[in-house]
Amino acid sequence: MKIASKERLPQLDLFRALAIFSVIQVHASSYAAGGQALESSIFYFYNWMNIFFRIGTSSFIFLSSFVLFYNYFDKPVNRDIIGRFYKKRLTYIILPYLLVSFCYYLVVVWIQKDYLNHSITELLQSLGIRLLTGSAYTHLYFIFINIQFYVLFPLLLWLIQRLGKSKASVAWIFPIGLAIQWAFFFWNKYQLELPNKGSFAPSYMSFYMLGALMAIYFDSIKGWLTTGWREASKTQKGWTVALWVGWLAMSFIDVQIYFLLRTGAFTADTTVFELVWNIHLLLSAVVLMKAAFVIYRKGSGFWIKALTRIGELSFAIYLFHPVVLLGYRQFRNRLAGEDISLAYFLFIIGGSLCALLVSWAFVQFCFKRLPFASWFLGNVPGSLRKRKKLPGQDTGSTPTVKVNM
Repeated sequence: MKIASKERLPQLDLFRALAIFSVIQVHASSYAAGGQALESSIFYFYNWMNIFFRIGTSSFIFLSSFVLFYNYFDKPVNRDIIGRFYKKRLTYIILPYLLVSFCYYLVVVWIQKDYLNHSITELLQSLGIRLLTGSAYTHLYFIFINIQFYVLFPLLLWLIQRLGKSKASVAWIFPIGLAIQWAFFFWNKYQLELPNKGSFAPSYMSFYMLGALMAIYFDSIKGWLTTGWREASKTQKGWTVALWVGWLAMSFIDVQIYFLLRTGAFTADTTVFELVWNIHLLLSAVVLMKAAFVIYRKGSGFWIKALTRIGELSFAIYLFHPVVLLGYRQFRNRLAGEDISLAYFLFIIGGSLCALLVSWAFVQFCFKRLPFASWFLGNVPGSLRKRKKLPGQDTGSTPTVKVNM
């Protein structure tokens, strides 16, 4: 029996655009918030920029799970489905991860001049470890985490499908995800003591399971996502208000405790920071989903088109933008000098804009002009694919078709 294809959700590209924008804000402000601008009178702003926007990576993780379960939950888990699933991930995720990791590793070796102090064998061993831990460069842990999830996905899909025979049973996957995540947190805190805990999928299991739950129950929540405020029921308005108020409150608490920590005015057990982080970012994922649907419904054509293109390119932008920041920061003395002043503020904002706009232009150029771009940057967006002209077809424009991975 042929399974009907799922409704395409163009709002997800807007979600991706909001998420990649958030990622870039964190990376652009990392040096300033990490201590470089500690004496600045607007250090609170740099700290806010760095903490408020750290929702990007976890939101991408949430969305990865949402997309997979949205597309696969109603399909049988068989050899054909699993084969096509892994072929796409191997081609468009794992291969770019390996090649880009190698390129970043070469950059780090060159900058740190490790080639002067280590043999080729030692460097290759170091590369192997970094590939297996997602640590060839600071942002690549996200890809490494998702690769772990892809390995587990067919088994998780099969197990959740068994629960799916009872809708009430499926609802338990989110608390189970929370339990796994927090069990791993305490295991690591009191026994494992892994320095890179955030590079392992169990650290984000609540986000994976929340994404899966919202995908499975999408028909039930679709009305809440697509209905405007005036047309919404009292229940829908109540959920919306609770979401936004809760999110704003947790965002403020998260920003505040890190500001106090970084200025030496407050410290707390790591469990407190983990709890605030977890609640803040779970709410943020749902807020981004809601915001994406609002923008798609009420935004102007220009902004929807621009954000959609950024969302389509988000994976490639994620891979490439640290190069832009690395190069941009070499010009700090020329652009801002050594003082933490207005020029430094403009330098930080300029880095954010450059990371987004230059990366956008570069990866779009690569997809349009370089036939091997997908090896390094992932799947070519459907709107940028060259479409073959069919016999008898006129030269007019053709509609863009998005191909879901």
